[in-house]
Amino acid sequence: MNPYHYKNNQLCIENLAIKQIEKTVKTPFYCYSQSTIHGAYQSYTSNLQQLDTMICYAVKANSNQAIIKTLADLGSGADVVSEGELRRALKAGVQAQKIVYSGVAKTSHEIQFALENEIFQFNVESENELDLLNQVACQLNKKAAIAFRINPDVDAHTHEKISTGKSENKFGIPISKARDIYRKAANLEGIIVQGVDVHIGSQLTDLAPFQMAFDRIKLLVLDLEKENISINVIDVGGGLGVNYENHENVSYGIEAYCQMLQKAFADMNCKIILEPGRSLVANSGLLISKVIYTKQGEDRDFLIIDAAMNDLIRPSMYDAYHDILPISNSNNQATYDIVGPVCETGDTFARNRTIPQMNEGDLLAIATVGAYGSVMASTYNTRLQIPEVLVKDQTSSIIKARTDYETLINQDSLASWQ
Repeated sequence: MNPYHYKNNQLCIENLAIKQIEKTVKTPFYCYSQSTIHGAYQSYTSNLQQLDTMICYAVKANSNQAIIKTLADLGSGADVVSEGELRRALKAGVQAQKIVYSGVAKTSHEIQFALENEIFQFNVESENELDLLNQVACQLNKKAAIAFRINPDVDAHTHEKISTGKSENKFGIPISKARDIYRKAANLEGIIVQGVDVHIGSQLTDLAPFQMAFDRIKLLVLDLEKENISINVIDVGGGLGVNYENHENVSYGIEAYCQMLQKAFADMNCKIILEPGRSLVANSGLLISKVIYTKQGEDRDFLIIDAAMNDLIRPSMYDAYHDILPISNSNNQATYDIVGPVCETGDTFARNRTIPQMNEGDLLAIATVGAYGSVMASTYNTRLQIPEVLVKDQTSSIIKARTDYETLINQDSLASWQ
């Protein structure tokens, strides 16, 4: 579901014209559609009614408090990977008993904070982490409920930087060693073994790798039961991709994914945890920017806009595609390289892209940026982090203000001898 459309040749998000927002919020800025997030979440819940499920939003996709609360108000839990994300989730109103803690390098302080807040589950990534978790839990006279994240050695066929389920990746316990570590955990005083966890990567656009991973996890659960190690939670992770290029008739999507899940786990008497992130929020977001200069090069034309790679890193880091739309539509077409002002050739959003012709001062929107957009932003080149706006029908609200130069620069301190 895309939240944007043209009305009288003006781009709108929900029922609000982008130009109305731009009157009070200077470009560049992010804006998100609340109804699109609602729709994505409800697509999961309506298609999973035959399973005992708990949806835990992957906070890393977009950690703005308003986004987390939007989902918490619908009943969502949270998947977190740091103490900071755990604190954000709790502050936004997520119930602690709906929080799972993932991540490959949990520290003793982070573990203690999570135990004190009595979260639902730790997804344990290594034997070293298991030992530390047990130690901290015993010191606090508490029990840590765990699932081991199992690396099933399945190729997700996604970008190499977001593939997590192959044997060469840093994540999880190799499936060949899973039985031994479950035996060890079952005998530790501070540990309650309750689950199995798997997450093979992000932006998967083929359901077959999911199916292969789930089949291997099911066999593991059955083997553990033979050893009297009872598993009552299966955490299937996240990773479902979104349709960045708006291809018609794609073979994946929330409904198809949920149908596969129901078929895969219908015979398992377990709670199924899902950790969707991108598929809940990506389609909700637009990055609004202004054309600063049009520039004619030797063999191509450039649109130089006021958004940059520090605002949206995905095209530079992952060679990611995003649709780019004019705010005021027109029939005349032109081909551009669309670039930002940062002093890097990598500060490029699109190459050789044909879109409606644009002029200096015109507004454009970069689409499908609700996930891994603002959350990955930086202040490179001493650029200010940009605002975020949430839209509901015809109303907008700033949910993160633009920083100012004084605040940004004053984060530095001179050395004691300067």
